Amino acid sequence: MTVPRSKITNEQVHRGQAVYSKGVLNIYDIAVLGISNRLVWQCPTPILLDWFNQHVSNPHLDIGVGTGYFPDHCQFPTCRPSLTLVDLNTNSLDYAGQRLKRYQPSTLVHNVFKPFTTLPVNSFSSISINYLLHCLPGSIHSKAVVFDHFKPLLNEGGKLFGATILRSGVTRTLLAKALMGIYNRKGIFSNQEDHLDGLEHELCSRFNSVDIQVTGCVARFVAINK
Repeated sequence: MTVPRSKITNEQVHRGQAVYSKGVLNIYDIAVLGISNRLVWQCPTPILLDWFNQHVSNPHLDIGVGTGYFPDHCQFPTCRPSLTLVDLNTNSLDYAGQRLKRYQPSTLVHNVFKPFTTLPVNSFSSISINYLLHCLPGSIHSKAVVFDHFKPLLNEGGKLFGATILRSGVTRTLLAKALMGIYNRKGIFSNQEDHLDGLEHELCSRFNSVDIQVTGCVARFVAINK
């Protein structure tokens, strides 16, 4: 069932990120990045890291930080990048902030369904949103409002990139279908109406240059702010 933008509640938004307790974060890299990506979603983490390396720039904004794995392992174009971390979950921000303390990142607790008021516009050369969209409530069309909040933060030529697990328009194994169903029922995922064509439509309606690559049931995307 589609959730209209106006009907998305704070409770629904919080459900998608509430699972990231300190205990879950301690096993996330092994359970999700090590096992699920390869065996369930059929998109091994090195593919996602390579995508990250292709598009990360400086200054960089990471939204939906998880454990901070990708900024920790990526190759920034400079040895002292300007890094900002945004998440609604303070556990994730604390975990990633500690992991990335060598970069002295700025951190911000924020609900992405609301516009950014404390970050300056046109200030980032790249924004990453890895595994964020499939955790947001609503259909791909209703949750795409977050793109309208991200775009003003990009400078000219800046890139919005990331990856999301889709339900339709991709290849799903029986195991992927089963686990995706469980996660949707628990509110960890909300991707029942996330379709590859819908993702492409929403990005192309906002950006002039869009590239989407699919591996398994994971779509990697990049959109350039021209």
